[in-house]
Amino acid sequence: MDFVVRDLEKGDFSKGFPGILGQLTTVGEASQETLSDRFEEITSSPDYKIMVVEDPDSNKIIATASLLIERKFIRSCGKAGHIEDVVVDQTYRGKHLGQRVIEALLVAAKEAGCYKVILDCAEANAAFYEKCGLTRKEVQMVKYF
Repeated sequence: MDFVVRDLEKGDFSKGFPGILGQLTTVGEASQETLSDRFEEITSSPDYKIMVVEDPDSNKIIATASLLIERKFIRSCGKAGHIEDVVVDQTYRGKHLGQRVIEALLVAAKEAGCYKVILDCAEANAAFYEKCGLTRKEVQMVKYF
């Protein structure tokens, strides 16, 4: 199968993009106008990139991941990339789609001039991300509001 790895497009909301995110976490309710406004906000920023994988046979979005670029004062005003919201549709897992979308974001981070990329994950997913070329480092902390 020839799956297409590309940037998120506005039409992807009708191709199942919110449903894919729902396999990762709570998406919540948002009107088409709210989704459209957020899409425009994100895609107008050079510091945010969302990649998707589309199955051209079904016209469905089957995987996604996001890259956020943090502008720093350290490292000669360098940039650090953060990969977030990585998910592959449960019926398409095992086809290396997660690896393809991660690789695309790593290339994008390098092209944007990032000196590092950070990805936080569950312990159960660490081996997968190591296969993608990332290494374990330090401890993640979080506080939800």
